[in-house]
Amino acid sequence: QVQLVESGGGLVQAGGSLRLSCAASGRTFSSYAMGWFRQAPGKEREFVGHISWNGGITHVVDSVKGRFTISRLNAKNTVYLQMNSLKPEDTAVYYCAAAPSLFAFPTGVEVWGQGTLVTVSS
Repeated sequence: QVQLVESGGGLVQAGGSLRLSCAASGRTFSSYAMGWFRQAPGKEREFVGHISWNGGITHVVDSVKGRFTISRLNAKNTVYLQMNSLKPEDTAVYYCAAAPSLFAFPTGVEVWGQGTLVTVSS
């Protein structure tokens, strides 16, 4: 099983960009589909998007489509969330997650990262 550590969160003005990284330990990273979730203050955790084991299939939810992109580099055991045109409503703790397949998302996550805070100021 992998362990996941997110980084790259911080404070950004509306309209700005951030790239989150999620580094995985362990040799089985490339066998997992990876995903991103977020949890805003006072709200439930929500699914943001996912990427297949080889990066060939990606999907993000409508609320971030055209602004957020998920990618991965298996040689570096890392998955990324590129966030552009950020809005105050994107403020949340962002979590990466590993699942055995794309179809396992959002309820079949096996491994969670600890989260990284993104704050978007207006």
